[in-house]
Amino acid sequence: MTLLDGVHLVEACLDAGGSLHTLVRATSADASVLFALSERSPGVRRICLSDALFADLSPVATPSGILAEAGWFMPAPHPGQALVVVLEAIQDPGNLGAMLRTAAAAGATRAILSPGCHDPWSPKALRGGQGAQFVLPVETAVDLTDWLSHFAGDCLALTLEGSSSLYDRDLARPLAIIVGNEGAGLSPAVCHAADARVRIPMHGRVESLNAGAALAVALFEAARQRS
Repeated sequence: MTLLDGVHLVEACLDAGGSLHTLVRATSADASVLFALSERSPGVRRICLSDALFADLSPVATPSGILAEAGWFMPAPHPGQALVVVLEAIQDPGNLGAMLRTAAAAGATRAILSPGCHDPWSPKALRGGQGAQFVLPVETAVDLTDWLSHFAGDCLALTLEGSSSLYDRDLARPLAIIVGNEGAGLSPAVCHAADARVRIPMHGRVESLNAGAALAVALFEAARQRS
């Protein structure tokens, strides 16, 4: 189970076919919102709390006034050509959520997370994902080297030491894009398991891109080629 803060996340969960266990409203919040959400989830338990108690329960500094307790679920696999995001040891929940959101927006079919990644269903990761976890199948605690060895497509590791440019690759085929930890990057074992190491050409004197920005560049280049 996890906590969903705010109407947007609750609606995203319901839109994807998820179910709610409990709906909680702060006294100052609009009661009609709670009733509208409960009508979409028959049998849900409804609770009204004082603003002070609600603030203690809320996972955010500025509570929205609506909380929901919901169960995890795996969305149905996406049809079509595989475009898989493979993440190694992404530890910041906001970064992880934003990367899953980018993946969903670019048409990724699946996300594969290593054991060192933050929990994608934590409240902070859910806020960063803004509903991505409800539409993008996410597998956690996966042995990346084993998974990559069985993937029937190109496995490309994004690294500063890449021998070729991302833009020179055919990204329209079944593809897994591998991104590493915010500070340490990819481990040698995962780099070795990839089919190729590729870099994103950069101008000026900037050393590197944020992991999330690098993933966005790669995913939308793949989306551009596929369109």
